[in-house]
Amino acid sequence: MWLFSRDPVRDFPFELGPPDPDPDPDPDPDPAADPAPLWRLLRGRRKADGAPVSVFTHSLGTGDAGATPLARAALRRLRSLRHPSVLGYLDSLETEQCLYLVTEAVTPLRRHLRLRPPTGDLGEQEVAWGLHQLLTALSFLGGSGLVHHALGLDAVFVDPGGDWKLGGLERVAAASEGVPPRPPGVPPRPQDPPELSDSSRGQGEPWAGDMWRLGCLIWEVFNGPLPRPGALRSFGKLPVGLVPPFCELVAADPSARPGPGQLLQRLQRPGAFLACPLVHTGLFLEQFQVRDASERRTFLQELSARLDALPGPFRRHKLLPRLLAALEFGSADASALPPLLKVAKALDPPEYQERIVPVIVRLFSSPDRALRMQLLQQLEDYVEFLPEATVDAQIFPHVAHGFLDTNPAIREQTVKSMVLLAPKLGEGRRGRELPRLLLRVQAGDALGPLRCNATLCLGRLGPLLPPQTRQRVLAPALARATRDPFAPARAAAVAAFAATHGCYSPQECAGRVLPALCGLTTDPHPGVRQQAFRAIRSFLDQLEAAAEFGGAPEGDASSTAAAPGGPGGGSGGLGAAVSWAVTGVTSLTARLMGAEAGVPPQTPLQTPAEGAPAPPKGDPPPRSPPWRTPMGGTTTGAAWRIWSCPGAPPRAARRMGGPPPSPPDPPPDTPPTAPPPARGDEEGEWGVGGEWGTEDAWEALPSQQGPPPGSGRRQREQQRRRELEAKRRGGPRGPPKLGTRKLD
Repeated sequence: MWLFSRDPVRDFPFELGPPDPDPDPDPDPDPAADPAPLWRLLRGRRKADGAPVSVFTHSLGTGDAGATPLARAALRRLRSLRHPSVLGYLDSLETEQCLYLVTEAVTPLRRHLRLRPPTGDLGEQEVAWGLHQLLTALSFLGGSGLVHHALGLDAVFVDPGGDWKLGGLERVAAASEGVPPRPPGVPPRPQDPPELSDSSRGQGEPWAGDMWRLGCLIWEVFNGPLPRPGALRSFGKLPVGLVPPFCELVAADPSARPGPGQLLQRLQRPGAFLACPLVHTGLFLEQFQVRDASERRTFLQELSARLDALPGPFRRHKLLPRLLAALEFGSADASALPPLLKVAKALDPPEYQERIVPVIVRLFSSPDRALRMQLLQQLEDYVEFLPEATVDAQIFPHVAHGFLDTNPAIREQTVKSMVLLAPKLGEGRRGRELPRLLLRVQAGDALGPLRCNATLCLGRLGPLLPPQTRQRVLAPALARATRDPFAPARAAAVAAFAATHGCYSPQECAGRVLPALCGLTTDPHPGVRQQAFRAIRSFLDQLEAAAEFGGAPEGDASSTAAAPGGPGGGSGGLGAAVSWAVTGVTSLTARLMGAEAGVPPQTPLQTPAEGAPAPPKGDPPPRSPPWRTPMGGTTTGAAWRIWSCPGAPPRAARRMGGPPPSPPDPPPDTPPTAPPPARGDEEGEWGVGGEWGTEDAWEALPSQQGPPPGSGRRQREQQRRRELEAKRRGGPRGPPKLGTRKLD
């Protein structure tokens, strides 16, 4: 019949793994300090879902004959005792050769202390949380009429979240049975209470021996293995807050030792050792479901500032699951989202997508406005982990409802979130739904700041739009924004034109962009006028460069369209950060209106072109020397004559951002006049820097990368013109001939 027998371990729902390696084995081990040979700890995992577990194995029929009854007794106790601070039992199996006990994934405390020594304030908080759980477990045993009789480093285990679990239940007995005698042949241990060897001291309470062993455990946590009982007289590295209770625990008189429940209450008083942030947070999480809604909200609002004072394993394995469950089942409101996302940053991308992304997707469908607001405000923290298919199919349909929300704050956050969500949308949504929603806000919203943000958003997303949609929507939408009654919206239109300068063909620049910008040169607000002139000069340089290279085929905008991420692209242009559109409705209006009322306009100043050829010695300077424009390019005297009309007062010319007019006939021996020194702030009243971040738009234009195409040709022509003028003036002078014009 042996042909039909099956291996029971093969059908066991848990897979056995190798033992945990000792990170720092003792070169000269002490038999009294070694782990008890009753169990051998292996790593394992559940076959169904791969969850990690711990497997304790005990070999049957070998070694001490009394070890097997103890192992079976520990199995029975662990199976019947269920408590959060007691080692969690999962399954067991007994074969002819071995006894298997499967529990939650844990690490022996002795090994955990070698991996994470309790140093500093954070280490003391971890020990405080562990002592709290040990005292809770001992109180549970005492309330059940049981005594442990084997408490020590080898009977305590630590789970991945830092919780201490009480194990080693093979010697647990009823309190009515008294103190069991030491087994014959077993040498005394330094952790044994003195009343075991001296009966004249009395027995005290049933839990007196466990409290002595708890004091020895505390000493070993901070000072290492206990060599002899006399070493307890030296406190060593014990924290100051633990010295008084430690002295009571190792009192020679058993009746003077406090009980576990009494000691737990004393250590939780204000200023005591257990009154620390970690213990307070852990206790509140255990009682989270039964706390009042206002208490939960207050706790979650204060949790973000307290996270840095909590250990990393505690945040990842204990705090994060509780926050996920609270958000998923509705026991927490939007205040749980900031600490959740802050803790989730420590996860690996695969684990983040497995644990966090499904919860975020479900939260987007919530009708709670506060929760939706938090999701949009924290979008930058988790958008990189969202798959494109999930954003396009499950998240964007819920976010799109925010464009029509009656709450202005929701509409504002929805507009700003498009900068982060648009790159993950499919081409269909980017070409149809997204432009339609943004144009609805830009053209029909009653609040000027929202129209301003919608215009800036169009400028950021212009390179991401499909070519046909971009040619049909972008220029008309920005041109409409130049006629907005809200002055910052007109300034935003100029900034958006500058950020999307590579998205227009020469025909669009000449027929759509420049006419719209020229209308802003007479804007009543100086800041808008200044930025309009700067943008016009940039587009004129672009048109001139295209004309020198023969222009582009009519209707062909792809040759000049900038790819996303380049200058003026989706991630550049108006700046790599999205803070340019992150402005509250009230704060933006207050800032801009205050600037309009009280800040005088600042005129951008020009600096001479770098690298321009110097005129020959003795020659008069040219009538219109090349200057570097605020956009970074150069312009000749003919260009300046466009902006400096004859008869215009110098003050008006300076206000419009142009250079002072050059004298009509400079004498030959007059040296060139140096331009006024450039000032640090060239932004004007509406300042396209700061919150809008459009200073990057001007920086990103290609004219700043050097002289535009054709500037060398213009310089050569000017040099040749100067040489001809010098030859004419240097010739012999006589009476003028009939029919000639006097040159000087």
